Amino acid sequence: MNQKIKAGIVGATGYTGVELLRLLSTHPNVEVTAITSRSEAGIAIADYFPSLRGIYDLTFQTPDQARLDQCDVVFFATPNGVAMKEAPALLNQNVRIVDLSADFRIQDIPTWEQWYGMRHASPDIIPQAVYGLSEMNRDTIANARIVANPGCYPTCVSLPLLPLLQQGRLKAHMPLIADCKSGVSGAGRKGNIGSLLCEAGDNFKAYGIGGHRHLPEIKQTIQTLQADIADGFVFTPHLTPMIRGMHATLYLHLEDGCHPEEILREYYRDSPFVDILPAGSTPETRSVRGANLCRISIQQAPQSNLWIALSVIDNLVKGAAGQAIQNMNIMFGFDEQLGLQNAPLLP
Repeated sequence: MNQKIKAGIVGATGYTGVELLRLLSTHPNVEVTAITSRSEAGIAIADYFPSLRGIYDLTFQTPDQARLDQCDVVFFATPNGVAMKEAPALLNQNVRIVDLSADFRIQDIPTWEQWYGMRHASPDIIPQAVYGLSEMNRDTIANARIVANPGCYPTCVSLPLLPLLQQGRLKAHMPLIADCKSGVSGAGRKGNIGSLLCEAGDNFKAYGIGGHRHLPEIKQTIQTLQADIADGFVFTPHLTPMIRGMHATLYLHLEDGCHPEEILREYYRDSPFVDILPAGSTPETRSVRGANLCRISIQQAPQSNLWIALSVIDNLVKGAAGQAIQNMNIMFGFDEQLGLQNAPLLP
């Protein structure tokens, strides 16, 4: 399909918002026609983001001014709790939605309300929201009106697990451990003492030990594919002193006789954004910086029956804006790689 579609971005002042703008600027089938921000309304995007000078001639508007109902697709790059209030009106105008917040990711409403500490404003929409893990739900996404873009940790953790869970290759009632690290941009573009250079630089720490909001999202995927594994899942996130990047180390108990690298390689044979590395390789976060890629390796721990899977993504691209555009491409019948073919940055 070669039609040009109109896109709007709600909450375009954050890191995922500007990443959407950067990537969409080279998409041949998309024209960004509306960007919204209540706090920055009236400010030219080139003044707010100097990196976009000469690329966009747009001004931030309030959602009421932006005429989002004239768009074909709207991306919500907003804090949790915004999209669920504004999505119904857009869906009634036949506008498709890709929500980068967590508002529609979890199907069980009481679970969502428990973890996000607010009452859900649009529970009737949740059943029609498709979880946008592209490599798992590609066929369903193609017909979706609203896609819940996965979180960065769930993307990095789930992609190595999908093929193994779908074949039931993890041992039941055994621990499944995800030891994860994220760059500071994962905390968002806001004033936060823990994200300051003097606080995050030269430092390394775990957080969310008592429960991270991405835990129920990952467990939902595991439960869907292999129900007897979710209860043994342990997720520990860490903050690293880098801007972009996410690394997951997964410790797996696999069924005897399983050949996980072959299973992963076959499953992702036609997935352009998942790279299964040769045996013995260790993926690096810098190898995916700025690109919509997930690189994965898996190998058996020495003198052990335990398997170790390693996964890296750019948390702002494959973990957010890039995957959102990938989902949009699938929704509109475009080539899945359009606007996402840039090579990773180095150094």
